[in-house]
Amino acid sequence: MSRLLLLFSFLFYFGIAATAQNEKGTLSGSLQANANIFLRDSAIGATNTPQYDHQLYGADAWLNLNYNYSGFDVGLRFDLFNNSNLLNPQGSYTAEGIGRWYIKKKIDKLSVAGGYLYDQIGSGIIFRAYEERPLLIDNALFGIRLGYDLGENWEIKALTGRQKQQFDTYSPVIKAFNIDGFVAEENSNWSLSPGFGVVNRTYDDETMQRIVGTVSTFSVADSIAPSFNTYAFTLYNTLTVGNVSWYAEAAWKTEDVMFDPFATKTNRDGSTALGQLVNEKGTVYYTSLSIAGKGFGLTLEGKRTENFTFRTNPFVSLNRGMINFLPPMVRFNTYRLTSRYIPAVQELGEQAIKVDLKFRPQKNIGVNLTFSDISDLDGQLLYREGYSEIQIKKPRKWVLTGGLQFQQYNQEIFETKPDVPIVETLTPFVDFLYKIDRKKSLRFELQYMNTDQDFGSWLFGLVEYSVAPKWTFTLSDMYNVDPKMTDKIHYPRIDLFYTIKSNRFSLSYVKQVEGVVCSGGICRLEPAFSGFRFTASSTF
Repeated sequence: MSRLLLLFSFLFYFGIAATAQNEKGTLSGSLQANANIFLRDSAIGATNTPQYDHQLYGADAWLNLNYNYSGFDVGLRFDLFNNSNLLNPQGSYTAEGIGRWYIKKKIDKLSVAGGYLYDQIGSGIIFRAYEERPLLIDNALFGIRLGYDLGENWEIKALTGRQKQQFDTYSPVIKAFNIDGFVAEENSNWSLSPGFGVVNRTYDDETMQRIVGTVSTFSVADSIAPSFNTYAFTLYNTLTVGNVSWYAEAAWKTEDVMFDPFATKTNRDGSTALGQLVNEKGTVYYTSLSIAGKGFGLTLEGKRTENFTFRTNPFVSLNRGMINFLPPMVRFNTYRLTSRYIPAVQELGEQAIKVDLKFRPQKNIGVNLTFSDISDLDGQLLYREGYSEIQIKKPRKWVLTGGLQFQQYNQEIFETKPDVPIVETLTPFVDFLYKIDRKKSLRFELQYMNTDQDFGSWLFGLVEYSVAPKWTFTLSDMYNVDPKMTDKIHYPRIDLFYTIKSNRFSLSYVKQVEGVVCSGGICRLEPAFSGFRFTASSTF
Protein backbone atom coordinates (compact mmCIF):
# COMPACT_ATOMS: atom_id res chain seq x y z
CA MET A 1 0.00 0.00 0.00
CA SER A 2 2.89 2.39 0.77
CA ARG A 3 4.22 1.90 -2.80
CA LEU A 4 0.80 2.71 -4.21
CA LEU A 5 0.54 5.90 -2.14
CA LEU A 6 4.06 6.91 -3.17
CA LEU A 7 3.33 6.53 -6.88
CA PHE A 8 -0.02 8.29 -6.74
CA SER A 9 1.59 11.11 -4.76
CA PHE A 10 4.26 11.36 -7.45
CA LEU A 11 1.64 11.52 -10.20
CA PHE A 12 -0.37 14.07 -8.23
CA TYR A 13 2.71 16.26 -7.76
CA PHE A 14 3.44 16.29 -11.49
CA GLY A 15 -0.19 17.05 -12.26
CA ILE A 16 -0.13 20.09 -9.93
CA ALA A 17 3.22 21.23 -11.32
CA ALA A 18 1.99 20.92 -14.90
CA THR A 19 -1.15 22.92 -14.11
CA ALA A 20 0.85 25.66 -12.38
CA GLN A 21 3.15 26.01 -15.40
CA ASN A 22 0.35 25.63 -17.96
CA GLU A 23 2.06 22.52 -19.28
CA LYS A 24 0.24 19.36 -20.21
CA GLY A 25 1.35 15.91 -19.22
CA THR A 26 0.29 12.76 -21.05
CA LEU A 27 -1.59 9.97 -19.31
CA SER A 28 -2.05 6.62 -21.03
CA GLY A 29 -2.79 3.11 -19.97
CA SER A 30 -4.16 -0.33 -20.71
CA LEU A 31 -6.25 -3.08 -19.15
CA GLN A 32 -6.07 -6.83 -19.68
CA ALA A 33 -8.46 -9.06 -17.76
CA ASN A 34 -9.21 -12.79 -17.98
CA ALA A 35 -11.87 -14.82 -16.19
CA ASN A 36 -12.34 -18.61 -16.23
CA ILE A 37 -15.28 -20.75 -15.17
CA PHE A 38 -14.11 -24.34 -14.62
CA LEU A 39 -16.39 -27.25 -15.56
CA ARG A 40 -15.18 -30.61 -14.31
CA ASP A 41 -14.72 -33.21 -17.08
CA SER A 42 -13.03 -36.42 -15.95
CA ALA A 43 -13.17 -37.88 -19.49
CA ILE A 44 -10.48 -35.47 -20.70
CA GLY A 45 -8.60 -35.14 -17.39
CA ALA A 46 -9.99 -31.73 -16.42
CA THR A 47 -10.16 -32.62 -12.74
CA ASN A 48 -8.27 -32.88 -9.44
CA THR A 49 -7.26 -29.23 -9.13
CA PRO A 50 -8.72 -26.71 -6.64
CA GLN A 51 -10.55 -24.90 -9.44
CA TYR A 52 -12.40 -28.00 -10.65
CA ASP A 53 -12.95 -29.46 -7.19
CA HIS A 54 -14.45 -26.47 -5.35
CA GLN A 55 -13.33 -23.00 -6.49
CA LEU A 56 -15.00 -23.18 -9.93
CA TYR A 57 -13.76 -19.68 -10.86
CA GLY A 58 -10.45 -17.93 -11.54
CA ALA A 59 -9.36 -14.50 -12.77
CA ASP A 60 -6.26 -12.52 -13.75
CA ALA A 61 -6.00 -8.78 -14.47
CA TRP A 62 -3.35 -6.17 -15.21
CA LEU A 63 -4.08 -2.40 -15.17
CA ASN A 64 -1.30 -0.16 -16.49
CA LEU A 65 -1.01 3.62 -16.01
CA ASN A 66 1.79 5.65 -17.66
CA TYR A 67 2.38 9.36 -17.19
CA ASN A 68 4.83 11.58 -19.08
CA TYR A 69 5.66 15.13 -18.02
CA SER A 70 8.66 17.36 -18.65
CA GLY A 71 10.93 14.46 -19.66
CA PHE A 72 9.84 12.23 -16.78
CA ASP A 73 8.20 8.85 -17.47
CA VAL A 74 6.31 7.33 -14.56
CA GLY A 75 4.48 4.01 -14.66
CA LEU A 76 2.28 1.99 -12.34
CA ARG A 77 0.69 -1.45 -12.82
CA PHE A 78 -1.89 -3.09 -10.58
CA ASP A 79 -1.98 -6.92 -10.78
CA LEU A 80 -4.75 -9.19 -9.53
CA PHE A 81 -4.94 -12.98 -9.34
CA ASN A 82 -7.97 -14.81 -7.94
CA ASN A 83 -7.80 -18.63 -7.93
CA SER A 84 -5.42 -18.30 -10.90
CA ASN A 85 -3.84 -21.33 -12.58
CA LEU A 86 -1.28 -19.28 -14.53
CA LEU A 87 1.53 -19.59 -11.98
CA ASN A 88 1.00 -23.34 -11.60
CA PRO A 89 -1.49 -25.09 -13.91
CA GLN A 90 -2.09 -27.71 -11.19
CA GLY A 91 -2.47 -25.19 -8.35
CA SER A 92 -4.34 -22.07 -7.34
CA TYR A 93 -2.79 -18.64 -6.75
CA THR A 94 -4.55 -15.65 -5.16
CA ALA A 95 -2.83 -12.30 -4.59
CA GLU A 96 -3.11 -8.68 -5.59
CA GLY A 97 -1.02 -5.53 -5.39
CA ILE A 98 1.39 -3.28 -7.25
CA GLY A 99 3.01 -5.55 -9.84
CA ARG A 100 5.23 -2.87 -11.31
CA TRP A 101 6.24 0.74 -10.94
CA TYR A 102 9.04 2.73 -12.52
CA ILE A 103 10.44 6.26 -12.93
CA LYS A 104 12.61 7.27 -15.90
CA LYS A 105 14.37 10.52 -16.80
CA LYS A 106 16.86 11.60 -19.50
CA ILE A 107 19.33 14.24 -18.27
CA ASP A 108 21.46 15.42 -21.17
CA LYS A 109 23.47 12.30 -22.11
CA LEU A 110 22.58 10.43 -18.92
CA SER A 111 19.43 8.30 -18.66
CA VAL A 112 18.22 7.19 -15.24
CA ALA A 113 15.57 4.59 -14.43
CA GLY A 114 14.45 3.03 -11.18
CA GLY A 115 11.79 0.54 -10.11
CA TYR A 116 10.78 -2.64 -11.95
CA LEU A 117 12.71 -2.54 -15.22
CA TYR A 118 12.65 -4.55 -18.45
CA ASP A 119 15.89 -4.69 -20.45
CA GLN A 120 18.27 -7.08 -22.18
CA ILE A 121 21.85 -7.47 -23.39
CA GLY A 122 22.38 -8.58 -26.98
CA SER A 123 19.81 -11.21 -27.87
CA GLY A 124 19.23 -11.92 -24.17
CA ILE A 125 21.50 -14.94 -23.87
CA ILE A 126 23.18 -13.68 -20.66
CA PHE A 127 20.50 -11.23 -19.46
CA ARG A 128 16.90 -10.48 -20.29
CA ALA A 129 14.35 -8.96 -17.94
CA TYR A 130 10.97 -9.49 -19.62
CA GLU A 131 7.31 -10.46 -19.21
CA GLU A 132 5.20 -13.26 -20.73
CA ARG A 133 1.72 -12.99 -19.21
CA PRO A 134 0.21 -16.18 -20.70
CA LEU A 135 2.70 -18.17 -18.57
CA LEU A 136 2.81 -15.62 -15.69
CA ILE A 137 6.50 -14.95 -16.28
CA ASP A 138 7.52 -11.53 -14.98
CA ASN A 139 11.30 -11.38 -14.66
CA ALA A 140 11.57 -7.62 -14.16
CA LEU A 141 14.71 -6.36 -12.42
CA PHE A 142 13.79 -4.37 -9.32
CA GLY A 143 16.63 -1.90 -9.18
CA ILE A 144 18.41 0.97 -10.95
CA ARG A 145 19.52 1.44 -14.57
CA LEU A 146 22.02 4.09 -15.68
CA GLY A 147 22.76 4.73 -19.33
CA TYR A 148 25.17 7.18 -20.93
CA ASP A 149 25.54 8.23 -24.56
CA LEU A 150 29.22 8.08 -25.48
CA GLY A 151 28.50 9.55 -28.88
CA GLU A 152 25.84 9.62 -31.54
CA ASN A 153 25.82 5.84 -31.97
CA TRP A 154 27.33 4.42 -28.75
CA GLU A 155 25.86 3.80 -25.31
CA ILE A 156 26.98 2.19 -22.10
CA LYS A 157 24.56 1.04 -19.43
CA ALA A 158 24.76 -0.50 -15.99
CA LEU A 159 22.02 -2.20 -13.98
CA THR A 160 21.81 -3.56 -10.47
CA GLY A 161 18.97 -5.02 -8.43
CA ARG A 162 17.07 -8.18 -7.65
CA GLN A 163 14.68 -10.17 -9.81
CA LYS A 164 10.94 -9.90 -9.30
CA GLN A 165 9.07 -12.85 -7.80
CA GLN A 166 5.34 -12.12 -8.08
CA PHE A 167 4.88 -9.38 -5.42
CA ASP A 168 8.30 -9.91 -3.84
CA THR A 169 11.89 -10.36 -5.04
CA TYR A 170 14.40 -13.18 -5.05
CA SER A 171 17.26 -12.55 -2.62
CA PRO A 172 20.38 -12.92 -4.87
CA VAL A 173 21.70 -9.65 -6.32
CA ILE A 174 22.19 -9.17 -10.07
CA LYS A 175 24.58 -6.67 -11.66
CA ALA A 176 25.04 -6.06 -15.38
CA PHE A 177 27.16 -3.90 -17.69
CA ASN A 178 26.68 -3.42 -21.42
CA ILE A 179 28.22 -1.37 -24.21
CA ASP A 180 27.03 -1.40 -27.80
CA GLY A 181 27.00 0.87 -30.80
CA PHE A 182 26.80 1.34 -34.53
CA VAL A 183 29.59 1.85 -37.07
CA ALA A 184 29.09 2.85 -40.70
CA GLU A 185 30.88 4.95 -43.27
CA GLU A 186 29.05 7.69 -45.10
CA ASN A 187 27.67 6.61 -48.48
CA SER A 188 28.65 2.98 -47.85
CA ASN A 189 26.39 -0.08 -48.03
CA TRP A 190 27.81 -1.79 -44.94
CA SER A 191 27.51 -1.31 -41.18
CA LEU A 192 28.53 -2.94 -37.90
CA SER A 193 26.58 -3.10 -34.64
CA PRO A 194 29.00 -4.56 -32.07
CA GLY A 195 28.42 -5.04 -28.36
CA PHE A 196 29.79 -6.53 -25.18
CA GLY A 197 28.07 -7.42 -21.91
CA VAL A 198 28.77 -8.97 -18.53
CA VAL A 199 26.38 -10.11 -15.79
CA ASN A 200 27.17 -11.07 -12.21
CA ARG A 201 24.85 -12.89 -9.80
CA THR A 202 25.76 -13.00 -6.10
CA TYR A 203 24.04 -15.49 -3.82
CA ASP A 204 22.73 -14.30 -0.47
CA ASP A 205 23.81 -16.12 2.70
CA GLU A 206 20.52 -18.03 3.06
CA THR A 207 20.68 -19.42 -0.49
CA MET A 208 24.33 -20.41 -0.05
CA GLN A 209 23.55 -22.17 3.24
CA ARG A 210 20.80 -24.14 1.51
CA ILE A 211 23.20 -25.14 -1.31
CA VAL A 212 25.88 -26.18 1.18
CA GLY A 213 23.31 -28.18 3.14
CA THR A 214 22.29 -30.06 0.00
CA VAL A 215 25.87 -30.65 -1.16
CA SER A 216 26.88 -31.93 2.30
CA THR A 217 24.81 -35.08 1.67
CA PHE A 218 26.92 -35.99 -1.41
CA SER A 219 29.75 -38.47 -1.21
CA VAL A 220 33.29 -37.07 -1.25
CA ALA A 221 33.76 -38.16 -4.87
CA ASP A 222 30.57 -36.40 -6.02
CA SER A 223 30.92 -33.28 -3.88
CA ILE A 224 31.01 -29.81 -5.50
CA ALA A 225 32.46 -26.48 -4.35
CA PRO A 226 29.85 -23.72 -4.80
CA SER A 227 30.83 -20.05 -5.16
CA PHE A 228 28.91 -16.96 -4.12
CA ASN A 229 29.55 -15.27 -7.49
CA THR A 230 28.88 -16.36 -11.04
CA TYR A 231 29.79 -14.27 -14.10
CA ALA A 232 28.44 -14.44 -17.64
CA PHE A 233 30.03 -12.68 -20.62
CA THR A 234 28.80 -12.10 -24.15
CA LEU A 235 30.29 -10.65 -27.33
CA TYR A 236 28.01 -9.97 -30.30
CA ASN A 237 27.86 -8.14 -33.60
CA THR A 238 25.57 -7.54 -36.56
CA LEU A 239 27.26 -7.10 -39.94
CA THR A 240 25.06 -5.69 -42.70
CA VAL A 241 26.22 -5.53 -46.31
CA GLY A 242 23.54 -4.50 -48.76
CA ASN A 243 20.65 -6.94 -48.38
CA VAL A 244 22.68 -9.42 -46.30
CA SER A 245 22.64 -9.31 -42.49
CA TRP A 246 24.75 -11.57 -40.25
CA TYR A 247 24.33 -11.69 -36.48
CA ALA A 248 26.75 -13.65 -34.30
CA GLU A 249 26.96 -13.98 -30.52
CA ALA A 250 29.18 -16.01 -28.20
CA ALA A 251 28.50 -16.26 -24.46
CA TRP A 252 30.45 -17.85 -21.60
CA LYS A 253 29.49 -18.48 -17.98
CA THR A 254 31.82 -19.29 -15.08
CA GLU A 255 31.14 -22.27 -12.82
CA ASP A 256 27.57 -22.14 -11.59
CA VAL A 257 25.53 -24.39 -9.32
CA MET A 258 22.52 -25.64 -11.27
CA PHE A 259 19.96 -28.42 -11.10
CA ASP A 260 20.44 -31.23 -13.60
CA PRO A 261 17.41 -33.57 -13.73
CA PHE A 262 19.53 -36.24 -15.44
CA ALA A 263 22.52 -36.13 -13.06
CA THR A 264 23.06 -39.05 -10.68
CA LYS A 265 24.85 -38.49 -7.38
CA THR A 266 26.02 -40.93 -4.72
CA ASN A 267 25.14 -39.89 -1.18
CA ARG A 268 27.28 -40.38 1.91
CA ASP A 269 25.08 -43.30 2.97
CA GLY A 270 25.81 -45.07 -0.33
CA SER A 271 22.41 -44.48 -1.93
CA THR A 272 22.06 -42.87 -5.36
CA ALA A 273 19.50 -40.38 -6.63
CA LEU A 274 18.61 -39.02 -10.06
CA GLY A 275 18.27 -35.25 -10.36
CA GLN A 276 20.96 -33.39 -8.43
CA LEU A 277 22.92 -30.16 -8.15
CA VAL A 278 26.00 -29.85 -10.35
CA ASN A 279 28.64 -27.12 -10.71
CA GLU A 280 29.57 -26.47 -14.34
CA LYS A 281 30.84 -23.81 -16.74
CA GLY A 282 28.55 -22.91 -19.64
CA THR A 283 28.70 -21.71 -23.25
CA VAL A 284 26.29 -20.63 -25.97
CA TYR A 285 27.15 -19.92 -29.60
CA TYR A 286 24.40 -18.45 -31.77
CA THR A 287 24.34 -17.06 -35.29
CA SER A 288 21.77 -15.92 -37.83
CA LEU A 289 22.29 -15.06 -41.51
CA SER A 290 19.52 -13.30 -43.46
CA ILE A 291 19.41 -12.57 -47.17
CA ALA A 292 16.60 -10.49 -48.65
CA GLY A 293 15.84 -9.83 -52.29
CA LYS A 294 12.96 -9.02 -54.56
CA GLY A 295 10.29 -11.63 -53.77
CA PHE A 296 12.84 -13.70 -51.87
CA GLY A 297 13.99 -14.11 -48.25
CA LEU A 298 16.33 -16.67 -46.68
CA THR A 299 17.28 -17.02 -43.00
CA LEU A 300 19.80 -19.53 -41.64
CA GLU A 301 20.24 -20.00 -37.89
CA GLY A 302 22.51 -22.14 -35.76
CA LYS A 303 22.97 -22.53 -32.01
CA ARG A 304 24.97 -24.68 -29.60
CA THR A 305 24.17 -24.61 -25.87
CA GLU A 306 26.04 -26.34 -23.07
CA ASN A 307 25.27 -25.97 -19.33
CA PHE A 308 23.69 -22.53 -19.67
CA THR A 309 21.01 -22.68 -17.03
CA PHE A 310 21.29 -19.21 -15.45
CA ARG A 311 18.80 -18.58 -12.63
CA THR A 312 18.54 -16.58 -9.44
CA ASN A 313 19.15 -19.80 -7.50
CA PRO A 314 19.29 -23.54 -8.37
CA PHE A 315 16.13 -24.41 -6.41
CA VAL A 316 13.66 -22.58 -8.68
CA SER A 317 12.32 -24.68 -11.53
CA LEU A 318 10.37 -24.61 -14.77
CA ASN A 319 10.10 -20.99 -16.02
CA ARG A 320 10.84 -19.26 -12.70
CA GLY A 321 13.85 -17.17 -11.74
CA MET A 322 15.41 -17.11 -15.22
CA ILE A 323 18.03 -14.37 -15.59
CA ASN A 324 18.58 -14.96 -19.30
CA PHE A 325 16.71 -16.02 -22.43
CA LEU A 326 17.93 -18.58 -24.97
CA PRO A 327 16.47 -18.00 -28.46
CA PRO A 328 14.36 -20.94 -29.68
CA MET A 329 15.25 -22.62 -32.96
CA VAL A 330 11.78 -23.57 -34.13
CA ARG A 331 9.03 -22.07 -36.21
CA PHE A 332 6.20 -20.34 -34.32
CA ASN A 333 3.22 -22.14 -35.83
CA THR A 334 -0.27 -20.69 -35.44
CA TYR A 335 -2.59 -23.48 -36.60
CA ARG A 336 -4.00 -25.66 -33.84
CA LEU A 337 -2.52 -29.00 -34.89
CA THR A 338 0.77 -27.72 -36.32
CA SER A 339 1.43 -26.05 -32.94
CA ARG A 340 0.48 -29.04 -30.78
CA TYR A 341 4.05 -30.29 -30.32
CA ILE A 342 6.50 -27.46 -29.63
CA PRO A 343 9.95 -28.14 -28.11
CA ALA A 344 11.15 -26.17 -25.10
CA VAL A 345 14.72 -24.85 -25.18
CA GLN A 346 17.13 -27.25 -23.47
CA GLU A 347 19.37 -25.11 -21.28
CA LEU A 348 21.74 -27.92 -20.31
CA GLY A 349 22.58 -28.99 -23.84
CA GLU A 350 21.34 -28.79 -27.40
CA GLN A 351 22.66 -28.13 -30.88
CA ALA A 352 20.28 -26.87 -33.51
CA ILE A 353 19.92 -25.49 -37.03
CA LYS A 354 16.98 -23.75 -38.64
CA VAL A 355 16.33 -22.71 -42.23
CA ASP A 356 13.53 -20.38 -43.39
CA LEU A 357 12.90 -19.73 -47.06
CA LYS A 358 10.21 -17.41 -48.43
CA PHE A 359 9.67 -16.55 -52.08
CA ARG A 360 7.01 -15.39 -54.53
CA PRO A 361 7.04 -17.18 -57.89
CA GLN A 362 4.19 -14.87 -58.94
CA LYS A 363 2.72 -11.64 -57.59
CA ASN A 364 -0.22 -13.30 -55.81
CA ILE A 365 1.51 -16.54 -54.81
CA GLY A 366 3.74 -16.91 -51.75
CA VAL A 367 5.69 -19.97 -50.58
CA ASN A 368 7.16 -20.59 -47.11
CA LEU A 369 9.53 -23.47 -46.35
CA THR A 370 11.05 -24.21 -42.92
CA PHE A 371 13.35 -26.92 -41.61
CA SER A 372 14.48 -27.29 -37.97
CA ASP A 373 16.72 -29.94 -36.44
CA ILE A 374 17.55 -30.08 -32.71
CA SER A 375 19.62 -32.73 -30.96
CA ASP A 376 21.44 -33.06 -27.67
CA LEU A 377 25.23 -32.77 -27.46
CA ASP A 378 25.58 -36.54 -27.98
CA GLY A 379 23.59 -36.41 -31.22
CA GLN A 380 20.33 -37.83 -29.84
CA LEU A 381 17.36 -36.44 -31.76
CA LEU A 382 15.19 -34.02 -29.77
CA TYR A 383 13.10 -32.38 -32.46
CA ARG A 384 12.86 -32.21 -36.23
CA GLU A 385 10.35 -30.32 -38.33
CA GLY A 386 9.75 -29.85 -42.02
CA TYR A 387 7.11 -27.26 -42.88
CA SER A 388 5.78 -26.14 -46.27
CA GLU A 389 3.09 -23.59 -46.99
CA ILE A 390 1.71 -21.97 -50.14
CA GLN A 391 -0.66 -19.00 -50.21
CA ILE A 392 -2.65 -17.92 -53.27
CA LYS A 393 -4.57 -14.64 -53.32
CA LYS A 394 -7.23 -13.12 -55.47
CA PRO A 395 -7.11 -9.49 -54.31
CA ARG A 396 -10.21 -8.25 -52.49
CA LYS A 397 -11.91 -11.63 -53.05
CA TRP A 398 -10.26 -14.66 -51.42
CA VAL A 399 -7.08 -16.11 -49.92
CA LEU A 400 -6.23 -19.83 -50.04
CA THR A 401 -3.48 -21.24 -47.80
CA GLY A 402 -2.40 -24.85 -47.73
CA GLY A 403 0.56 -26.81 -46.50
CA LEU A 404 2.13 -29.89 -44.95
CA GLN A 405 4.10 -30.35 -41.74
CA PHE A 406 6.30 -33.26 -40.65
CA GLN A 407 7.56 -33.57 -37.04
CA GLN A 408 9.66 -35.81 -34.82
CA TYR A 409 9.26 -34.85 -31.16
CA ASN A 410 11.10 -36.39 -28.20
CA GLN A 411 8.26 -36.51 -25.71
CA GLU A 412 10.40 -38.25 -23.09
CA ILE A 413 12.69 -35.21 -22.86
CA PHE A 414 10.28 -32.32 -23.43
CA GLU A 415 7.43 -33.61 -21.28
CA THR A 416 9.46 -35.83 -18.90
CA LYS A 417 7.34 -38.87 -19.75
CA PRO A 418 9.52 -41.96 -19.24
CA ASP A 419 9.82 -44.77 -21.78
CA VAL A 420 7.62 -43.22 -24.46
CA PRO A 421 8.58 -43.31 -28.16
CA ILE A 422 9.43 -40.27 -30.27
CA VAL A 423 6.20 -38.76 -31.59
CA GLU A 424 6.12 -38.66 -35.40
CA THR A 425 3.43 -36.57 -37.08
CA LEU A 426 2.32 -35.74 -40.59
CA THR A 427 -0.12 -32.81 -40.72
CA PRO A 428 -1.70 -31.43 -43.90
CA PHE A 429 -3.80 -28.27 -43.52
CA VAL A 430 -5.86 -25.85 -45.58
CA ASP A 431 -7.19 -22.37 -44.77
CA PHE A 432 -9.66 -20.50 -47.02
CA LEU A 433 -10.72 -16.89 -46.48
CA TYR A 434 -13.61 -15.57 -48.58
CA LYS A 435 -14.51 -11.89 -48.55
CA ILE A 436 -18.26 -11.58 -49.01
CA ASP A 437 -18.12 -7.81 -49.22
CA ARG A 438 -16.07 -4.95 -47.73
CA LYS A 439 -17.17 -5.82 -44.18
CA LYS A 440 -18.17 -9.47 -44.13
CA SER A 441 -15.92 -12.50 -44.53
CA LEU A 442 -15.94 -16.27 -44.01
CA ARG A 443 -12.90 -18.34 -43.11
CA PHE A 444 -12.55 -22.14 -43.02
CA GLU A 445 -9.76 -24.28 -41.58
CA LEU A 446 -9.26 -28.03 -41.96
CA GLN A 447 -6.30 -29.88 -40.44
CA TYR A 448 -5.45 -33.54 -40.00
CA MET A 449 -2.61 -34.91 -37.85
CA ASN A 450 -1.58 -38.49 -38.50
CA THR A 451 0.42 -40.13 -35.70
CA ASP A 452 0.60 -43.49 -33.96
CA GLN A 453 2.04 -42.07 -30.72
CA ASP A 454 0.75 -40.12 -27.72
CA PHE A 455 -3.02 -39.47 -28.05
CA GLY A 456 -3.11 -40.69 -31.64
CA SER A 457 -4.42 -38.97 -34.79
CA TRP A 458 -6.48 -35.78 -34.80
CA LEU A 459 -8.91 -33.94 -37.06
CA PHE A 460 -9.54 -30.22 -36.59
CA GLY A 461 -12.10 -28.00 -38.31
CA LEU A 462 -12.97 -24.32 -37.88
CA VAL A 463 -15.50 -21.88 -39.29
CA GLU A 464 -15.14 -18.14 -38.67
CA TYR A 465 -17.57 -15.38 -39.64
CA SER A 466 -16.50 -11.74 -39.31
CA VAL A 467 -18.36 -8.47 -39.63
CA ALA A 468 -15.71 -5.75 -39.59
CA PRO A 469 -14.83 -3.90 -37.52
CA LYS A 470 -16.83 -5.18 -34.53
CA TRP A 471 -17.89 -8.82 -34.60
CA THR A 472 -16.18 -12.20 -35.06
CA PHE A 473 -17.80 -15.58 -34.40
CA THR A 474 -15.77 -18.81 -34.42
CA LEU A 475 -16.82 -22.46 -34.12
CA SER A 476 -14.22 -25.24 -34.06
CA ASP A 477 -13.80 -28.88 -33.06
CA MET A 478 -10.75 -31.05 -32.45
CA TYR A 479 -11.54 -34.76 -32.69
CA ASN A 480 -9.39 -37.72 -31.66
CA VAL A 481 -10.15 -39.87 -34.72
CA ASP A 482 -7.71 -42.70 -33.90
CA PRO A 483 -7.15 -42.58 -30.12
CA LYS A 484 -4.28 -44.41 -28.42
CA MET A 485 -4.90 -43.33 -24.82
CA THR A 486 -8.62 -42.48 -24.49
CA ASP A 487 -11.93 -43.03 -26.21
CA LYS A 488 -12.86 -40.98 -29.26
CA ILE A 489 -13.54 -37.52 -27.81
CA HIS A 490 -14.62 -34.22 -29.33
CA TYR A 491 -12.95 -31.02 -28.10
CA PRO A 492 -15.29 -28.23 -29.29
CA ARG A 493 -14.68 -24.52 -28.93
CA ILE A 494 -17.01 -21.55 -29.50
CA ASP A 495 -15.73 -17.95 -29.53
CA LEU A 496 -17.49 -14.62 -29.76
CA PHE A 497 -15.33 -11.48 -30.20
CA TYR A 498 -16.55 -7.89 -30.03
CA THR A 499 -14.34 -4.88 -30.77
CA ILE A 500 -15.31 -1.25 -30.33
CA LYS A 501 -12.67 1.42 -30.80
CA SER A 502 -9.73 0.42 -28.56
CA ASN A 503 -11.74 -2.12 -26.54
CA ARG A 504 -11.93 -5.83 -27.28
CA PHE A 505 -14.05 -8.47 -25.51
CA SER A 506 -14.35 -12.21 -25.98
CA LEU A 507 -16.49 -14.99 -24.54
CA SER A 508 -15.55 -18.60 -25.21
CA TYR A 509 -16.60 -22.12 -24.38
CA VAL A 510 -13.48 -24.30 -24.44
CA LYS A 511 -12.71 -28.00 -24.14
CA GLN A 512 -8.96 -28.38 -24.61
CA VAL A 513 -6.70 -31.43 -24.59
CA GLU A 514 -3.56 -31.65 -22.46
CA GLY A 515 -0.52 -30.30 -24.27
CA VAL A 516 2.45 -27.97 -24.42
CA VAL A 517 1.69 -24.24 -24.35
CA CYS A 518 4.32 -21.75 -25.55
CA SER A 519 4.61 -17.98 -25.45
CA GLY A 520 7.54 -16.02 -26.79
CA GLY A 521 9.63 -19.15 -27.14
CA ILE A 522 9.01 -20.27 -23.53
CA CYS A 523 7.04 -23.52 -23.18
CA ARG A 524 5.43 -25.64 -20.47
CA LEU A 525 3.13 -28.65 -20.27
CA GLU A 526 -0.43 -27.76 -19.25
CA PRO A 527 -3.32 -30.05 -18.27
CA ALA A 528 -6.62 -30.28 -20.09
CA PHE A 529 -9.13 -27.44 -19.70
CA SER A 530 -12.92 -27.46 -19.70
CA GLY A 531 -15.10 -24.40 -19.13
CA PHE A 532 -15.83 -20.81 -20.12
CA ARG A 533 -13.34 -18.00 -20.68
CA PHE A 534 -13.95 -14.27 -20.77
CA THR A 535 -11.31 -11.71 -21.76
CA ALA A 536 -11.32 -7.92 -21.93
CA SER A 537 -8.57 -5.65 -23.19
CA SER A 538 -8.48 -1.88 -23.56
CA THR A 539 -6.03 0.92 -24.26
CA PHE A 540 -6.52 4.60 -23.51
